[in-house]
Amino acid sequence: MFHSAPEKTKVVTAVVIGAGCRGSGYASYALCDRHPFKVIGVAEPRDDFRNKFVDKCKIPKENIFKDWKDAAQKEKFADCVIICTQDKLHKEPAVAFAKLKYHILLEKPMAPTEDECMEIVKTCKSEGVLLQVCHVLRYSPWAMKIKEIIDSGRIGDVVNIQHLEPPKGAASRCLDCPSSIERVCPYSAKKVYLEKLSNGHKGWPLSILHSSPDIENITELLKTGPYGKCVYDCDNDVMSNQVVNMQFKNGATANMTMIAFTEAICDRKVTVFGTKGELQCHGAGHSLVLYDFTRGDHDRIDTTAKMMKGLTGHGGADFYCIDSFVEAVVQNDPEKIRTGPDETLYSNMLVFAAEKARKENKVVSMAPDGTFT
Repeated sequence: MFHSAPEKTKVVTAVVIGAGCRGSGYASYALCDRHPFKVIGVAEPRDDFRNKFVDKCKIPKENIFKDWKDAAQKEKFADCVIICTQDKLHKEPAVAFAKLKYHILLEKPMAPTEDECMEIVKTCKSEGVLLQVCHVLRYSPWAMKIKEIIDSGRIGDVVNIQHLEPPKGAASRCLDCPSSIERVCPYSAKKVYLEKLSNGHKGWPLSILHSSPDIENITELLKTGPYGKCVYDCDNDVMSNQVVNMQFKNGATANMTMIAFTEAICDRKVTVFGTKGELQCHGAGHSLVLYDFTRGDHDRIDTTAKMMKGLTGHGGADFYCIDSFVEAVVQNDPEKIRTGPDETLYSNMLVFAAEKARKENKVVSMAPDGTFT
């Protein structure tokens, strides 16, 4: 599942827009013994994150920006741009840099609205630039192996928020909450952040709050920032649990269950049922289990990912994602990209359709052009 060592070619240069957890992670590809790759520019509004990124990547002064718009004012000075801004800030830089002829690696989701997604795709296509969206798990060895097995026919044809109130007496911020309540709250920010910090952990999710987390700055951020708010008293409207049922034109069905409240964090389980067999991938995806209905036996298939320094996120899929992007840039080959404009636009439209179905409490049909009925 690991790509063969590429021929050494010219250095692929990149500008990173948003030097937080994701942007900094993708920049670590320069440390991998793969394609020659160098980050030569950065735009990041937060001084501490920007300064740390500049030191890490040795960015020249003329390519350091607080605002991505300043970077877009310059003539094109790199091969590609890696856009890792917040979701609602994806469209403008993606369109601007596409018009400057940068190949684009764009964090998921593509954008939060249908119109913005379509504009990004239209612009990238009209400008003839590569677009890869970071649905990283589609690049992981286990996901690639699942697709390979399905395509091979080994399993035959594929068939078939709760609104909670805060406890009485709870404060609006975790650090102000009475200890008698905070102690029994499973979502206490003290447990999520401060307890991890006291145990010596400084990576995710602490690294999201501050580039160099310590007891003083994390405590201050929990006192004043959004991560210290009571989970029951927030304005966050993201679904905490959802079931989406899909039926495709060929009769195949798919079911996706998402639940926020699990022992394992960001754990995925995939089961594919076919007419000849059943394929299962549980947990981190280090192996698949293929059960053959005819023979009545199990075949365990190893899909262990290679872990590259700085790119171990999503079970190693972060590395495979950017590796495919850089290879596509080197060879100017969109076939290396599994999450290009059309595939990602259709995926986003499915999500919008699911949200429409949830809000309007009805079945939604989606036409090939992405319109809903």
